[in-house]
This record gives sequence, C-alpha cells and structure tokens, in this order.
Amino acid sequence: MTIHLFDTMAGATRELVPLEPGHIRIYTCGPTVYGPAHVGNFRTLAASDLLVRYLRYRGYHVTWVMNVTDIDDKIIKRAREEGISVGELASHYELQFLSDLDTIGIARPDVMPRATEHIPQMVELIQKLLAGGHAYVTDDGSIFFRISSWPEYGRLARIDPEGMRVGERVQADEYGKDDVRDFALWKGPSADEPSWDTAIGRGRPGWHIECSAMSTTYLGQPFDIHTGGIDLVFPHHEDEIAQSEAATGKTFVACWFHCGFLQMGGQKMAKSLGNIASVGEVLARGVSSRALRLALISAHYRTPLAFGDESLQAASSAVDRLDALLGALAAYRTDRPDDASLPLLLGATRAAFEAALDDDLNMSPALAAVFDLVRELNRRIDARTLSAADAGRAIAFIRDLDRVLAIAPAAEDRLEPELQLLLDERAAARTGSDWAASDRLRIVLAERGILVEDTRDGQRWRRAE
Repeated sequence: MTIHLFDTMAGATRELVPLEPGHIRIYTCGPTVYGPAHVGNFRTLAASDLLVRYLRYRGYHVTWVMNVTDIDDKIIKRAREEGISVGELASHYELQFLSDLDTIGIARPDVMPRATEHIPQMVELIQKLLAGGHAYVTDDGSIFFRISSWPEYGRLARIDPEGMRVGERVQADEYGKDDVRDFALWKGPSADEPSWDTAIGRGRPGWHIECSAMSTTYLGQPFDIHTGGIDLVFPHHEDEIAQSEAATGKTFVACWFHCGFLQMGGQKMAKSLGNIASVGEVLARGVSSRALRLALISAHYRTPLAFGDESLQAASSAVDRLDALLGALAAYRTDRPDDASLPLLLGATRAAFEAALDDDLNMSPALAAVFDLVRELNRRIDARTLSAADAGRAIAFIRDLDRVLAIAPAAEDRLEPELQLLLDERAAARTGSDWAASDRLRIVLAERGILVEDTRDGQRWRRAE
C-alpha cells in the first residue's frame, strides 16, 4: 500500500510516509464564523473529508483537527453591524456551519478547537518569538512578526520576501508596524473590541497565530498534513510556517495539501464577488444533499471545479443510478447458483478504485470504476445471472467503498409504520390485480416522499430527496 499526495511545498507528488507509523495527523483550516459558509468553502472541506475517509479505509489511524476562528476583524465588524456580541454572532454561525457539515456528509473532525479557548497557547508562542528576536511590540501594544528575521519566508508560495504582501485581512496602515510586510501576531486593545489580559499585555490574537497554536496543541510539531484552499497559501499558510518554525526551530508540517477553487460563472466563488450559494440555497433548488456532496468531490481536488446546474444535474443522475442499483439488489430474488465471476468483478473494481485514490486522490477514475460496476451489476440483474447471496455480497461491497465516498443512502433506512402500511396495501392491491388502487397508492406515497418502482422481484421504494 503506497499513497502519494501532491505537496505544495515540494511542488511535486510524494509518497505519504507517516511521521508516526500507522498514525496520520491532519489539520484543516476551518471557518471564520462571521456569516454562512458558501459551497465554495465546502469544496475544500469535502476534499479534506475524502482524504481522511480514504486514509481510514486504508487502515490508518487518523487524528483530524479543524479549527473554528471565533475572534477576527470580520467577526467584530459584523457583530457591530448587527448590534449583537461577538460571542452571539460566532455561536450562531458555528452552529449553522456544523449543520451544513452534517448535511453534506462531512464527518465531524476529532477536535474542533475555538480560537478564544486557546489564548494561553497563542501567548506562549508569541513569547518565544519575542525572545528569539522574531517579533516586536509597537506603541499601541500590538505585536508583529519581523519577516526580515526569517530568511526562509516565501518558500511555500514561492515569492520574494522583499516583495509587498497582498491579500491581508488587516490594512497595512491600521497598526504602526516597522515594515509593511510584517504581520500581526497580537493586536493592542481597543475600547469597542474583545480583549484579554495576558503576560504580553492586553489585546487579542491575530488570525495567523491562532492556527499555529491550535494545530500544534493537538497534533504536535511537526505533523503530517495541513489542508486548506489554494487561496490560503499566501499569506496565511506562509505566515503559519514562519511563526511556527521560528518559535521552535522545527519543521511545521510534512505535507501541504491545497484544494482548487470552486467556480461559478467562470469565476472563483467568493463573497467579495457576490457569486456565492449557501448549502441551503442549493438544496432549496431540489438538489439532494448526497448529490451536492458528489458534485463537490467529483473532480480532482487540485483542479478548479465548475459548479452549476450542469454539474449538479450530473451528480443527481449518478446518485439516482446508485440508489436504483442498491434498491434492485435488495429486492433481488432468484434461486440459482452463485455467479462464479462476481468475485473477480468486485476485486477488479476495488483494485481500480484504490489505485486511483492512491494516486493523489484521483477521483475521476475512482468514480468511473464504481459506476462501471453499477452498469455491469444492472446487466447481471436483468440477465438473472446473480444469486440472492450474490446480491447481498454486491451490496456489502458497494457500502464498503462508500465508507470513502459517502454518497449512498443510509443502510438502515426503514419506513415509518404508516408509510409501510400504505406500501403493504399497494402490494396487496397488485396481487389482487386492483390496478386503480395500486396507482392511487403510488401517488399517495409519492406525495409523502416515497417513490415506488415495480420490478420482477416485486415493488421497491426509495425516498425522494
């Protein structure tokens, strides 16, 4: 078993070798909870979830940490605009974010630390930087990282450290720093902003120091994989590396895993461009949560992903095909010997699936292997070449691969008693050739969200999403 991932720092695909045998530690930059996350944010999180699921499928013990930034300039500004506390705003949008995670089938990380609960760890890191001459205090009590003290600055983004910094969350002239390139570790107190009394003075943390402190608190240093969107390479991840390695003298991260943008209308999906859609807005258009997940993971994680009606329709059709197959296999009833070639088919599918994902999570051929299997199993169902036991084996196999994909319906989905009664009544009507009653009950069930299909093995049902 050899998994290869593209490492942004190396600029190449490399073999993944755990720092601790059998154990892989992963940190993902999580949400800044000042507003609802959009589906572009979830593209990166879905890719990170896919990575974690695949590593666990391959037998690794994975510790996954994703932070929640609950103190930040944007949060403070939004709370002020809405006339509520920073805590109230952050809590509201954190709960919405968690709900969206569950909806899309993104597993909850093992640890989800909040920035405001890790101020002591940030202060300790800043103290090390001050002691090493990598940071300085300004007149207003703010503390900045001195980029000129760290010659290796710019390695990840491949930029000249003498160049100007761009894309910062704080305007260059907001604080009296020595060099426009320097970034804030700690921000001096302001009368209308939250602040903490600490050994380095009263104030609040900068954005970049939060991730360094939280990641190393739970994963140590170095840890195996740091994931995030490609837009975070500079300055956020570059700054994380500088402050973490300057403070400890150790490598920060072994592998940097970055995801491409989700595009809508040919442009990166972003709040600043106004071309965003929330999870709720997509679902309100009649797209199922599983189809949305498939749309987000269907392309290679490093490539830009075009998001729109066409991609959602394709994902919906694929999910429907998978659902129909699982339903047909569950209803399959044929008294015949086992299909001797089925184990070879399933083995070849697993080999193709794993080979694709071992190669830098290459989803296109992995999904092709799965849906080639769907077509072949449908052919064998129609030809009645499978045994009932074969059908059960095929279901178990698909659900095993779905530990990675998470796009199949719940395995233990049982109808509510009143709906099961309607379904039983319809089966009885068909047995008695009461076609009018059968059609009427089909409509009643459809109105209640249950779609019924008649097959040679009897009626089967699925939920409309």
